[in-house]
Amino acid sequence: MLTKQDKDLLLRIARRSIAVGFAGGEMPRFETGSKALEEKMGAFVTLKKRGRLRGCIGFIEGKKSLHETVKEMAQAAAFGDPRFCPVKADELEGLDIEISALTPLRQIEDISEIEVGRHGLYIVKGFHSGLLLPQVAMEYGWDRATFLRETCGKAGLPQDAWKDGDAKIFIFSASVFGEN
Repeated sequence: MLTKQDKDLLLRIARRSIAVGFAGGEMPRFETGSKALEEKMGAFVTLKKRGRLRGCIGFIEGKKSLHETVKEMAQAAAFGDPRFCPVKADELEGLDIEISALTPLRQIEDISEIEVGRHGLYIVKGFHSGLLLPQVAMEYGWDRATFLRETCGKAGLPQDAWKDGDAKIFIFSASVFGEN
């Protein structure tokens, strides 16, 4: 469980990491003093500008401590999301930062296990994979079937590929919090 202090610190880490990226300086080191922030967890950092997506990148699985993951993914979302031009320095103040700290993935056999609004989806089929965070389905008002179709689309698969026997469907939950 992340405390309010943990969440506030992660948001400050994300913003500071992006600011350092403009200067080309060395990534700052942060002392967290929090056991939760030292745990290895997957996380995504989402950047929005006036409510519109400006960048979103993350790690699905926990390879590093949560605070290290957020630090790196904040810069990646700002400067390395291939869907967008890199964020410019004059945009930083107007960016809203959202962090999604992920639970471990769990493969499911029955789509009835998917709870829209609670679970995110990760679909793998062959060399293709796609992930959508739990909040995406809520933002667009999707039902379970639409969520599955859109996740397949994100993976570059036909929309009904989730029905194929060789498609693997994973669910996860996320603690989602932001500055606004």
